[in-house]
Amino acid sequence: MIKITADSTCDLSPELLAKYDISLAPLHVLIDEDDYLDGVNITPKDIFHYVSVENKTCSTAAINTYEYEQFFEPFTKQYDAIIHLNIGSAFSSCHQNARLAAQNFDNIIVIDSKNLSTGSGLLVVEAAELARKGCAAKEIEARILASIPEVEASFVIDKMDYLKRGGRCSSLEAFGATLLKIKPSIEVANGKMEVGKKYRGQFATSLEKYVKDRLQNRTDIDQSRIFITHPDCPDELVEQVKSMIQREMQFDEILVTNAGCTVSTHCGPSTLGILFKRKIT
Repeated sequence: MIKITADSTCDLSPELLAKYDISLAPLHVLIDEDDYLDGVNITPKDIFHYVSVENKTCSTAAINTYEYEQFFEPFTKQYDAIIHLNIGSAFSSCHQNARLAAQNFDNIIVIDSKNLSTGSGLLVVEAAELARKGCAAKEIEARILASIPEVEASFVIDKMDYLKRGGRCSSLEAFGATLLKIKPSIEVANGKMEVGKKYRGQFATSLEKYVKDRLQNRTDIDQSRIFITHPDCPDELVEQVKSMIQREMQFDEILVTNAGCTVSTHCGPSTLGILFKRKIT
């Protein structure tokens, strides 16, 4: 038997985690001097309260090597192999720490997803499906490595307040974006995060343009699954995005998940992305 694990940044819903028996290692969330564990004793709503009401500083920190050893050890005794997928190594030292921890065991494969949020979540679910089909660990590893370059992950951010707080944009840039109603898209490309297209107008209008830009007139998309991922957008807005996707393309599954503490800390509540894979050619 093969066990699939990941870190908490993959942003899979409790239902998906239960369905595929996926276990998560939680990242640290730092609120001023206090240390919490993502999804264990802190949620995105807590973060938004600390930032907006208490004006506290929030940041995230990687899982250390010892914590990974403690996380892996029970599974090494229960399963023939463990396949662990990490948030991209360009975003966090989690991958490096997980690899160091895995050296103390002989049945762990650690994979750098080169992505974040449900961009890596797509790969985690794929690995779990392959494990369920009875694929060998090395075959799963090879197929996931082939899928990594085909993941398209992006988000549109309504307000740049959280990016400013985290030092990812200047106060002047944030002010200008607010004044001009600019909604930037953040994209993952070659394992790194970069600013993509900048939309102007209301958030809902920007999201409609964004969905069309990502999906319209494309024949290279794997239509088996797409994620809509957001920290705390209104239900009606999420449903609008779902309808937009359905107008553009028919997916077998449209999965809605809430982004965890990592995306929430850096991007804020009004952030939404659609994440999917291209066909492997």
